[in-house]
Amino acid sequence: MIRKTVANVEEALEGVQDSMTLMLGGFGLCGIPENAITELVRLGVTDLICISNNAGVDDFGLGLLLQKRQVKKMISSYVGENDEFERQMLSGELEVELTPQGTLAEKCKAAQAGFPAFYTPAGYGTEVAEGKETREFNGKMYVLEEAFKADFSFVKAWKGDAAGNLVFKGTARNFNPCMCGAAKITVAEVEELVPVGTLDPNQIHVPGIFVQRIFEGKAYEKRIEQRTVQSRA
Repeated sequence: MIRKTVANVEEALEGVQDSMTLMLGGFGLCGIPENAITELVRLGVTDLICISNNAGVDDFGLGLLLQKRQVKKMISSYVGENDEFERQMLSGELEVELTPQGTLAEKCKAAQAGFPAFYTPAGYGTEVAEGKETREFNGKMYVLEEAFKADFSFVKAWKGDAAGNLVFKGTARNFNPCMCGAAKITVAEVEELVPVGTLDPNQIHVPGIFVQRIFEGKAYEKRIEQRTVQSRA
């Protein structure tokens, strides 16, 4: 039987070193690999290149790595909720590569599928296309975007089994699935780790072939990013 379980987060992150390129799943504050990020902080690895849809907030998610100056470069599509990120970017301490959200997802998917690059119309005629190859298809211009090349991918799922099969819940099914298998090593942390055969095959979102290590995480914080309430009349 295929078993990809590791005992804990420490074992799951073995091999992570300074200057590596890391993918981290999540969207806003949903689906964040919290245990992996906490371990990255503890390890103290530096000069990291982090690929993630957003940069967390000041005291949560990737914001914890930014606080410790562990990130050299952020590749993201949205970074508007993190004051420390803004400070480091404007001061020149942090290199930032802003990427259209759909392009960011496709660069992950291309790496996942083994494609080196793809053409997209997104960003043509803007700063996004500067220095990149462009080409016309059927009368429309496209930009050549290269797939990401990452050392580790850290994702968070609702449930997973010992073979690495994953099920995501709600909005956590965002950038997590397309980052599975998009790096040399994919590490999945799950809220509940179940025996092989427990999950309904029809409900599995990511098959275990895309995952190298899996562990059951602890103490997940269920934050609300923007709380909106209706005032009483």
